[in-house]
Amino acid sequence: MTTYGSFPGTRPRRLRTTPAMRRMVAETRLHPADFILPAFVREGVSEPVPIAAMPGVVQHTRDSLKKAAVEAVEAGISGIMLFGVPEEEKKDALGTPGTDPDGILQVAIRDVRAEVGDDLLVMSDLCLDETVDHGHCGVLDAQGRVDNDATLERYAEMAQVQADAGAHVVGPSGMMDGQIGVIRDALDQIGREDVAVLAYTAKYASAFYGPFREAVASSLKGDRKTYQQDPANARESLRELALDLEEGADMVMVKPAGPYLDILARVAEAVDVPVAAYQISGEYSMVEAAAEKGWIDRDRAIFETLTGIKRAGARNILTYWATEAARKLGDR
Repeated sequence: MTTYGSFPGTRPRRLRTTPAMRRMVAETRLHPADFILPAFVREGVSEPVPIAAMPGVVQHTRDSLKKAAVEAVEAGISGIMLFGVPEEEKKDALGTPGTDPDGILQVAIRDVRAEVGDDLLVMSDLCLDETVDHGHCGVLDAQGRVDNDATLERYAEMAQVQADAGAHVVGPSGMMDGQIGVIRDALDQIGREDVAVLAYTAKYASAFYGPFREAVASSLKGDRKTYQQDPANARESLRELALDLEEGADMVMVKPAGPYLDILARVAEAVDVPVAAYQISGEYSMVEAAAEKGWIDRDRAIFETLTGIKRAGARNILTYWATEAARKLGDR
């Protein structure tokens, strides 16, 4: 005689039986509005320049950037984060292109705003690394160290010119102490209380930035370990978070995303402001390289990584797959 009690009465597999069942009980859902597209625009080029270390990503011309912005709107994503790449000879010790109203980033902000208006949030990278001849995120002192407070003065100027160009959101990414408060004050002083500040709250000194160096034609020598966070530290990110919120951050971000999902979860649990995460160049390039080798299913890997980031607590995800992923979500 069969002893039916020997079989499980509770079977979680019942909720996995079909695609429709799995879709109905899914705890985490991706939506096009979750995504923000990082985009590079390079001064002085007539055609988009492929980035070898990031297959499928380019340094845009002004015209191709406008096209990418329109495509982003059509795909339903929320924003575009712009990075300007000035001509090499224009870089200097102070990052003059970063505060020049006619610098490539400011020009690109105006271009995109003219093209898409308020249909897409135009976000601007607020950092000196792309515009200085030494590649660091700030002004150097006589000993070659990044001078925190001198850098803050430059950031204040950058915030004002980016706001004047039409940025909806500025993203200070340099990890200077006090940067959020200085930038908020600078914006308010010119009557731009409407411009939001997305704080790069926990930005780690990561090996995964490698491909980004090519993307922005970085001149960096050495590393950024004296101002970006140590990958060994977690509680430190909560200290940075408290400071950024006190200084007026409207949104906060964890960068990179994948290797720091534990940090992302802790930040998301601690705050009631929107939390973003940046799936950076190295995360992108690893998936693309493995997929090109045939080692992984590219689409499944993309959506698995994005789902993991959102499941950990990100409301918004900066990802180079933003437009593509949004389109594919619409086809599902």
